[in-house]
This record gives sequence, structure tokens and C-alpha cells, in this order.
Amino acid sequence: MLPSFNLFAGWVGFLAGAVTGALIGLFFHKDGWLGGYDSFSRRLVRLGHIACFGLGFINILFGLTAASLPASSTLQLGSVLLAVGMVTMPLNCFLTAWKKPFRHLFFIPAGSTLFGIVCLLISLP
Repeated sequence: MLPSFNLFAGWVGFLAGAVTGALIGLFFHKDGWLGGYDSFSRRLVRLGHIACFGLGFINILFGLTAASLPASSTLQLGSVLLAVGMVTMPLNCFLTAWKKPFRHLFFIPAGSTLFGIVCLLISLP
């Protein structure tokens, strides 16, 4: 179950990346959209879009790696932490683009992703 959870989560992340990319693509041609190309808000929206793909990819790699390892509570924790990171990173990017104070919550996706990877490394033989 553990590998299939992260494989599914990763592909959902890819889907979210494609959907957010399509939505962003509707407006990118407007020079002043979200304050212009170099604006903080526009950079955060782009980062959230890419985070869907990047963390989706990490979840897929985790699922493929976990399939070859014996099940353990550490691996299970890592699985959940990586899924949390994949959901919260793009969400936090989009929320921060909307209201800057949400930037103070980046420790949640960054920490969960970091510790999820550490859990996997600890579980390797």
C-alpha cells in the first residue's frame, strides 16, 4: 500500500501541475498580470505550479524506492510527510502570492519534505 500511495500522490501532483499551468497560461501574455513578470506574486504563482511537478516527482521516486524496501514505521512516516509536502508547498506558494504573511508557513512544506527524505534515507539498507 505504501508505494502505491506515493505513486498515486505523485501523479496527482503532476495533474495539479498541468491544471495550474493551463490556468496560468490563460493570463501569462498580459504584461501586468499579478504585478508584472518580476513581481513577487507572479514568481510565487510560478513556483507553486512547478512545485506540483517537482514534489510529485519526488513522491513517485519515493514510491518506486519504497517498493524495494521492507515496510517500517519510519518509511510510513516518510510517506505521509512527502505527501504533506506535496500538497502544502504549492498551496502555500499560491496563498503567499495572495497574502504575503502566509510566507511564514513555509516551514510546514519545507520541513515535511526534508524529514520525509530523511525517513527514506534512514530506511535504506
